[in-house]
Amino acid sequence: MTQSTRPTAWAWRRYWITFTAILTKEVLRFTRIWVQTVLPSVITTTLYFVIFGQLIGQRIGDMGGLAYLDFIVPGLVLMAVITNSYSNVVSSFYSSKFSRYVEELLVSPAPNWVILCGYVAGGVARGVTVGAAVLLVAMLFTEVHIFSVGVTVLVSVMTAVLFALGGFINAVYANSFDDISIIPIFVLTPLTYLGGVFYSIDLLPPFWQAASLANPVLYMVNGFRYGLHGVSDIPLGLAFGIILVFIIALTLFSLALLRRGVGIKT
Repeated sequence: MTQSTRPTAWAWRRYWITFTAILTKEVLRFTRIWVQTVLPSVITTTLYFVIFGQLIGQRIGDMGGLAYLDFIVPGLVLMAVITNSYSNVVSSFYSSKFSRYVEELLVSPAPNWVILCGYVAGGVARGVTVGAAVLLVAMLFTEVHIFSVGVTVLVSVMTAVLFALGGFINAVYANSFDDISIIPIFVLTPLTYLGGVFYSIDLLPPFWQAASLANPVLYMVNGFRYGLHGVSDIPLGLAFGIILVFIIALTLFSLALLRRGVGIKT
């Protein structure tokens, strides 16, 4: 029994070393250039708070039972989480392809799921870090009372995982640095702006309310809004279920791409 246990224990230790090595590289990568990775999102969100929250928000009044500035805080924080978790993975993994050192990872004893977890964890680290910084900025403009810490943290982490996986898939298929900017412009931006960040779907006509339910960002924003304020346009259980389904689907797809060597093996 001892002989059969030792290889398994050593394998898990090797996996952990690989995972922490990739995660450490990813964290150092975005913290060393924090002026380019963290600060822009903070400045952009500050402008949103000033323009939409204070100037325009005073004219709009309440939204969804909340002051308009309080209403948009969860969406703006989650926008930062989405953008940064996605950007970190797509740029990092594509750079590893471009520099050809991704092949060293693929021929190593580490399984594909460990490699994927390392990159995704790096994206989550950046997304959550920037999201926390944006939330601190929000506290300068309004009082933020977190209704449920557990829901707030869980939704933000799950959202970061989902879009980190999306960034990984984009990086696998990308053939140039221009390719990694297509999805953020034509997919992420419309999804976030139409995901209930600046408005409640209750304001929409019935047809567009139904159409909005096809947008996964809507469930993330409302789940996060529930975590901060205790209000949501979407049932909390449904929001978690939708996010989890997308995470599972993208994880399986990412592992299939790695196994087949799509965009990597020539």
